[in-house]
Amino acid sequence: MTVRRDFKDPARCRPDLVIGREEPFAEAREQLVRGGSVLLHGPAGIGKSTVLRALAAENAGGAPTVLRCSATESESHLPFLALADLFGLVLERVSGALPAAQRTALESALTGRGESTLQRDGLALRLAVLSTLRALAAEGPVLVVADDLQWLDSASAELLGFAARRLGDAPVQMLCAVRTEGTEGQEYDRHLRACPPDTRVVRLGPFSRTQVSALLDHRGYTSLSRTTVRDIHRTSDGNPLFALELGRALAESPARPRPGEPLPVPTSLRALVLSRLEMLSDDARRTLLVASAGARPTPALLHAAGRDHAEEETAQAAALGLLATDPEEPALRFAHPLISAALYAEAPAHERRAAHAALSTAASDPIERARHLALATTGTDPEVAARLAEAAALARDRGAPSVAASLGLLAARRTPADSTPGPDERRLQAAEDAITAGEADLARDIAREVLTRATVPAERVRAWMVVIEAAGQALGDVDAVFPQVLADAGDDPRLLALVHYQLAWRELVVDGDFDKARREAAHAADLAARGADRRTELMALAFQSSTETLMGHPDAPATIKRALREPQDPYVACHHNGAGTARFRWLLMSDQLPEARKSITGLLREARRRGMVESEVHFLRFLADTELRSGHCGRALDLARESLRLARDSGIGEGASAMLASLAEASGGDVERALALAREAADHAEVDGDQMYLSRALAAFGYAQSVAGDAAGAVRSLRRVRELEQGMGITDPARGRWHGDLAEALVRIGEPGEAQELINLIRVHALRLDRAGVLAVLDRAEALVRAACGEHEGAQKQLTSAQDRLGRLGYGLEEARAAFALARLRARRPGAAPGHAPYDEAARLFRRCRALPWLRQVDAAVAAGPVEPETVPAATSAALDGLASMERQVASLVMEGATNREIAARLFISVKTVEATLTRVYRKLGIRSRVDIVRLAAGRRTK
Repeated sequence: MTVRRDFKDPARCRPDLVIGREEPFAEAREQLVRGGSVLLHGPAGIGKSTVLRALAAENAGGAPTVLRCSATESESHLPFLALADLFGLVLERVSGALPAAQRTALESALTGRGESTLQRDGLALRLAVLSTLRALAAEGPVLVVADDLQWLDSASAELLGFAARRLGDAPVQMLCAVRTEGTEGQEYDRHLRACPPDTRVVRLGPFSRTQVSALLDHRGYTSLSRTTVRDIHRTSDGNPLFALELGRALAESPARPRPGEPLPVPTSLRALVLSRLEMLSDDARRTLLVASAGARPTPALLHAAGRDHAEEETAQAAALGLLATDPEEPALRFAHPLISAALYAEAPAHERRAAHAALSTAASDPIERARHLALATTGTDPEVAARLAEAAALARDRGAPSVAASLGLLAARRTPADSTPGPDERRLQAAEDAITAGEADLARDIAREVLTRATVPAERVRAWMVVIEAAGQALGDVDAVFPQVLADAGDDPRLLALVHYQLAWRELVVDGDFDKARREAAHAADLAARGADRRTELMALAFQSSTETLMGHPDAPATIKRALREPQDPYVACHHNGAGTARFRWLLMSDQLPEARKSITGLLREARRRGMVESEVHFLRFLADTELRSGHCGRALDLARESLRLARDSGIGEGASAMLASLAEASGGDVERALALAREAADHAEVDGDQMYLSRALAAFGYAQSVAGDAAGAVRSLRRVRELEQGMGITDPARGRWHGDLAEALVRIGEPGEAQELINLIRVHALRLDRAGVLAVLDRAEALVRAACGEHEGAQKQLTSAQDRLGRLGYGLEEARAAFALARLRARRPGAAPGHAPYDEAARLFRRCRALPWLRQVDAAVAAGPVEPETVPAATSAALDGLASMERQVASLVMEGATNREIAARLFISVKTVEATLTRVYRKLGIRSRVDIVRLAAGRRTK
């Protein structure tokens, strides 16, 4: 038996595997569990060997015999070498079971002592391999693990293929990996001939930016900024091996590459990609260097840059596999980004400058010309700096703030110290562009550098603002900044306005004090007006109006109007904290869903045009929220997932996006994922000290728990939301709309009294603020309270009314939930129709919403059958009078002999809720077990 030690220890390979390889690993595992074989494929460095080792380790326990070979290119010409690796240590075990001719041929091939060849002993060798595998399989399952199948010697490959096609039902599985190139890697087809017919092909693709970041963190390269990780992902093209090598080189390097320059390529990777460059002529290599320096090189651009024979030289590079060819694509594309980066890194500095100098006149785009001019020169140059600053402004206007930040930093490097504007002013503009682009770490680094030498108050305050903005929701981490920035601001109203605007956010996020936040924002708006800073005034007014809206403050409409007055600022107009967002929030909370959708769609479009990544993250989330309320669960789920992906890639708004994604998953996707996302959102808020989003995350968690059938858990989560919002001074129930979920969960755990108290309290605020949607949901919850108290007719009328109003307001999912509650009540009536009939309307509405988790609840209700009305024997009615409604229902079903699981299905509650309810029943009745309840049903006294 040849089980290698690394196959016995899954812990050694699992940590890397779980990063980015969950889906292909699960697909391969499923195939192996079914008894099939697997062929992994993908380019070099993509992680095939890692996955192969992990799968082999996991499956070695079920296979008494594991045969392994790992070929190399240098040994691929040696016949039967792979066969010797596979069978060398097991031949003695099975040689006695082989016919003499087969045994002699196989021993000769494995030892090399004879002259065995496929030409001479072809049939005997083929049959020997087949017989050996069958003999091993007779002792138990066999797992054949073959890595780097592309280097397998042809003789071994042919013999394995012959045996694999003839093993039939023998318990022999193959787990192989082969290197393939290209986007689809279809060249694996020829290697399938060495595998059994039932082999599943599993492709390992490139990592996403988030997966590359997680991999680098896991390996300890945590000091790399998000901007650097983005560049690593782009340069490695998502290849994990390349990404790790780039990350290691950068982590160990004392200096990081300058803006506009490719990443340094470590020696370990240069050997992989530069060997073919040695086969190029000198002229072709210079042409490729110019192409690597260009943003989108074309033959025409290369000609304009002085490369007169560009076509012939690029054709030579394409023949060597350095360039990817596409007849329909005029731009030249390197076969892998790493080739371009390595070529550039390998070139001497003077050759790089010469390439950029040629491109500075050849490029047609002014931004490109300016960038190349900067990289072609050294030292300070006011004319070059001015051109770069103009290019940065143009990039900003085009909606490319990341490019603007890079150009701004180049401009700062070329700006003489005594110029106006000075180098630090240009650095701060670059930092602000980086914030807009979602590159918070780059912005923070620039600002901190400026603060080490800046003495002008305006520059210092501006730098502090970048530091605070870069903290995102974790404003508690920069508490120490505020006294310093206030001191720097002095008595300048423009500077003080900036500080008090950030203090307003701090009061809201860190302390959760809406009233103090509102007052700080109003103060900031007044200061900004005195200092003639219209942008800060508009941002402060927008913040003030949003806070007043969430508080249910009567001044909210008037403040929104002030924030929308002319003159407006284009930046503020489409900012996620601007007046447009305040207006959208007001529309959404006022039940004006079509107008809210129109408003947020326009804001999202403009944010994308301007390249405002943070605003895009939040606007995607806002649009998902709008679609979810409208009952478009599938569309909401897509938008929420897109927002979460972008948030994780940029490191912006991750908690908020996870919160909304949880709501969308619980409504239209996977409830378990919804619970995990809500926990993630709550963790983010706890770490950031963000009370506002902590309440939102817990509300999402409570909703997901309710959908999952955990009413008791939902009550715990939503009670905490109630405490948090009371502490923050939030009185508008349209802010989170969790109150109906809490009331319904309270009914399900047998607390209708508390549910009614909550409904009465919230109804007062909803009536004051004219929140029609909230009122309809409260009526739905109140109907369930009435039903629990035995008022079935009144409950049905109230549910019918609530369903109709929710439908007219456009709340599709809430309308469907009302129909479902109504169907449950009707199913309890004497003589209710069996089967699906009572639930047809609810099912239709849930299908229209694509609310899959709710449809599963309908199916469960149908499967449970009609619920009989409570019938309690007369002898026990007095004993049960002291129980709450839910407790009476559970006790009655126990009397009928129902198990806890059956009770949970019939009452649409969790088994845990049944158990908790029974505990209360035992305590109230002074009994100890289900047996005592049955005795009550029989009219007998308990002991």
